[in-house]
Amino acid sequence: MELLLSLLKAFAVGGAICAIGQILIDKTKLTPAKILVTFLLTGALLGAFGLYGKLTEFAGSGAAVPISGFGNVLISGVKKAIDEKGFIGIFTGGLTGASAGIAAAIAFGFLFALIFKPKRK
Repeated sequence: MELLLSLLKAFAVGGAICAIGQILIDKTKLTPAKILVTFLLTGALLGAFGLYGKLTEFAGSGAAVPISGFGNVLISGVKKAIDEKGFIGIFTGGLTGASAGIAAAIAFGFLFALIFKPKRK
């Protein structure tokens, strides 16, 4: 029962984030790139104030997987690096915090590029 509840929370929060994005696409003249940056910055700002971490604790992957979760990871890494290294942590913390996700994206992208062959339309 607990697993089902966590799945429902993840689905609800992740779906709400996606629904907000779809509303922005349909109702505004913002380009998808601007909406992407808006979500990233929103996640970073909420993370800076400690709010996104609470959302991630509640919804799990439903909040961590969208691009707003990446903004939160960047800010969390910066905050941790500032505590450990001082001022230089501003420049190194974001990439250090997100390095596992970035490395996985590169590795899986390379793997799928080897397995699948693109076809021209």
